[in-house]
Amino acid sequence: MASQSPALSYVGCNFLRQRLVLSTLSGRPVKIRKIRAKDDNPGLRDFEANFIRLLDKITNGSRIEINQTGTSLYYHPGLLYGGSLEHDCSLSRSIGYYLESLLCLAPFMKHSLRIVLRGVTNDQVDPSVDVLKATALPLLKRFGIDGEDLELKITGRGVPPKGGGEVIFCCPVKKALKPIQYIDPGKIKRIRGMAYSVRVSPQIANRIVDAARSILNKFLPDIYIYTDHMKGASSGKSPGFGLSLVAETTCGTFLSAELASNPQGQGVAVLPEELGTNCAKLLLEEIYRGGCVDSTNQSLVLLLMTLGQQDVSKVLLGPLSPYTIEFLRHLRDYFQVMFKIETKSSAEECKGGEKVLMTCVGIGFSNLSKTVK
Repeated sequence: MASQSPALSYVGCNFLRQRLVLSTLSGRPVKIRKIRAKDDNPGLRDFEANFIRLLDKITNGSRIEINQTGTSLYYHPGLLYGGSLEHDCSLSRSIGYYLESLLCLAPFMKHSLRIVLRGVTNDQVDPSVDVLKATALPLLKRFGIDGEDLELKITGRGVPPKGGGEVIFCCPVKKALKPIQYIDPGKIKRIRGMAYSVRVSPQIANRIVDAARSILNKFLPDIYIYTDHMKGASSGKSPGFGLSLVAETTCGTFLSAELASNPQGQGVAVLPEELGTNCAKLLLEEIYRGGCVDSTNQSLVLLLMTLGQQDVSKVLLGPLSPYTIEFLRHLRDYFQVMFKIETKSSAEECKGGEKVLMTCVGIGFSNLSKTVK
């Protein structure tokens, strides 16, 4: 089996999640050395150690070895098991940091995954739960991962520094993924958004909405931005506010942008109007970049294409992010899959920025732990 293959070796702390997720899916052990070796505070950070604990929870038989200083990590993946779980995420990063990896792993588990994650739902670093719900779930459905079991629900919001949010993620298992031909992004038909405020005046969310609309109304008439003001226990432990926007096209493509206020006691206070205006501009920039998948989910779609049936899959993306470029290198390391990359910049083919057409043949990855019905 694949687990007999030699361990892949990397240096440094960058792209730790990518390496561990692909190791788990391919069954190839991985050794990572010199993790922040020259740093004043060397070794794994608390959120990375927390992520490794989460991987240990969802797999069965993983072997994890970390040296005393935390600068060297050896990970021998076990079988993806799934089931019903709970996990307290590190408050240094948002739940989105953990969810991005769970979205890659959940369809290939032995049992359907139902996991309750607690911590920070919206911060300034990682994609928020709102954005992943609006953009990543429709993407999974394109590959045939759907059904009533697929859901992402926010039961409580939490913002940094103290968090206090809670999210439930459920995902069914799949034997094999469908190949996709996803090369027409379509035209923008509507914009939806969510302005949230916790432990501050509910009026702040309305101010964010007015500011965002003042920009977006010039672009499109069909705009609806909800306000979400959670009270009591479901509002977390720290005050904050923010906005996430999603543009939907005629072909079912979702492009997103979001901004959150600075954590309490950190940085300069942000005005709600400023936040709304800037977030609207970010969305317009994402629409200009275009493609069928927004920059947040580029690596997810490329992974699912790689693991699809032995058939050709194509997707049109906007300019590749540095994270995605590194992800393509890792896909080559773990699965020996190379993508054909064609750039398209002629005016007739695409409006906006330069587009990239990504083509690959799936490896026919089959969920070995899923029993055939």
